[in-house]
Amino acid sequence: MSEAVATVTADKVIDARGTACPGPLLEAKKGIGAVKVGQIIEIKSNDKGSRKDIQAWAGKVGHEFLGFVEAEGHDRFFVRRKK
Repeated sequence: MSEAVATVTADKVIDARGTACPGPLLEAKKGIGAVKVGQIIEIKSNDKGSRKDIQAWAGKVGHEFLGFVEAEGHDRFFVRRKK
């Protein structure tokens, strides 16, 4: 994704590495409730299904999927709470 996503500072980081689908998505759902509207969560996941699952979930429930960046051995996803 864009370089701008790589510079985002999350208000809460959720480390879901090592959990298989739907683990990272469930962690994201729990984590979004821990931040205020307008704040950003970062989900770290090494489950490839997260690439479509987290984006689809964010859109479905009305949050803003900012994108993801590949890190060493995992992906970093960024979602802004919208409601």
